[in-house]
Amino acid sequence: MKVRLLSIGKDRSGLYEPAVQEYAKRLGHYTRFELVELAEASGKRLKPGDAKAAEAEAILSKRKPQDWLVALDERGSLLDSVELSRYVGKAQTGAKDLLFIIGGDEGLDARVRDAANLTLSLSKMTLPHRLARVVLIEQLYRAFTILKGEPYHK
Repeated sequence: MKVRLLSIGKDRSGLYEPAVQEYAKRLGHYTRFELVELAEASGKRLKPGDAKAAEAEAILSKRKPQDWLVALDERGSLLDSVELSRYVGKAQTGAKDLLFIIGGDEGLDARVRDAANLTLSLSKMTLPHRLARVVLIEQLYRAFTILKGEPYHK
């Protein structure tokens, strides 16, 4: 099983990258993990909504046939850590890879949400996209420790 996190844009602040790298390293004990950063389309001179459409094309082009696509969106389902671990476990059992998507500043195009196997919300609160990366990767690490019966999740 492989877990990929596809995210629009880079962390230019430097605040979140150390945490992302730490949890990515920890995840490496359980699965192959890859962070894929795609360029933001919103910085280009596009009409409103066109950035989301351009980013959707880039996102959907990265999907592989064995991927379960999980779109992070405020309209998604709220799962607790145990429920997320069950979802990850189903993917493992089904020999599926997980492709998590975090959109750009304008969010995700409806085509990405429609293509998703699961639309997931991390919180009812709005989170900066870079912070959402940290939260998601930590929760993925937690999910694997739950599946292994390890004491990280108490």
